[in-house]
Amino acid sequence: MKDEAIRGAVAGHREAMASAPRRIGQLDRTEALRLLGSVSLGRIVFTHQALPAIRPVNHLMDGEDIIVRMPDGATLASIVTATHATDVVVAYEADVIDPDTHIGWSVVVTGYVHRITDDRELVRFATRPRPWAERPVKNAALRIKPDLVTGLQLTG
Repeated sequence: MKDEAIRGAVAGHREAMASAPRRIGQLDRTEALRLLGSVSLGRIVFTHQALPAIRPVNHLMDGEDIIVRMPDGATLASIVTATHATDVVVAYEADVIDPDTHIGWSVVVTGYVHRITDDRELVRFATRPRPWAERPVKNAALRIKPDLVTGLQLTG
């Protein structure tokens, strides 16, 4: 009986939050990158065969840089065709938004991407982040250097 009362109170609170007006606030660069570092799953946006493509990927932060690990030969490898490509721009997005209350945040980073070729760096990232889906061993990685960082916070 007590559990049902608690569940009812929580459901009532969620309904009230869902119908409450929401506000959108801008996040500064520091807070946006901090929030991005608090999650490990996002979406990389790139050009594939002259068309926009989006893939969900795991990431980790290395300072302000975003590290994305991938299996060699994956579609993501097409992002940087040449080992030392320096002019490839991608976007990276991650968010946490409650499906009931629609409160949370979203961060979008746009910047240049480079394939990590240094063996010491690849070893350093070998066990992180934990994959969200079982895949072949990841032996390649990309580094996204943020240029433009934007973030929104949705509050009730």
